Amino acid sequence: MKQRIRSTTVLCVRRDGKTVMAADGQVTFGGEVLKANAKKLRRLYNDKIVAGFAGSTADAFSLFSRFEAKLEQFNGNLPRSVVELAKDWRTDKILRHLEAMLLVADAKNTFILSGNGDVIEPDEQVASIGSGAPYALSAATALLRHTKLGSRAITEEAMRIAADTCIYTNQNIIYEELA
Repeated sequence: MKQRIRSTTVLCVRRDGKTVMAADGQVTFGGEVLKANAKKLRRLYNDKIVAGFAGSTADAFSLFSRFEAKLEQFNGNLPRSVVELAKDWRTDKILRHLEAMLLVADAKNTFILSGNGDVIEPDEQVASIGSGAPYALSAATALLRHTKLGSRAITEEAMRIAADTCIYTNQNIIYEELA
């Protein structure tokens, strides 16, 4: 049986004009933790956009590079950049085989990009990718709907819940905030 690299919970929460993205630091291969403090978030386009990845690290770096080029090409226009990257990702023979997902956000928009050419803008003010996504997404959605906590506090608690629940997610969490 072929072992897969599994990793990550990346979560983005918006509330009251603040956007917070978080990612854990664990990378696993089969039953082994290869790295506990990987950095899976990046600030892009003059620190106005934050992006996180789930999946193969090498593939994600390739996507980050292409995404940065799209942001430059379209002057930081996030909606246009994600659509153009998704077009390339779906049609380019090499990109099509990349095993990664991106979660990207600016002050107003959040998008999930997949290798199938999907560009998803979530209905709620929360989005998540990675193996721990269902846990973080559920916790953050409940906190958004039933508390008055800010985006940072919601993100912190939802990531703690994901780390306690998903074996591919750890407590070494990095946060990035956009106002």
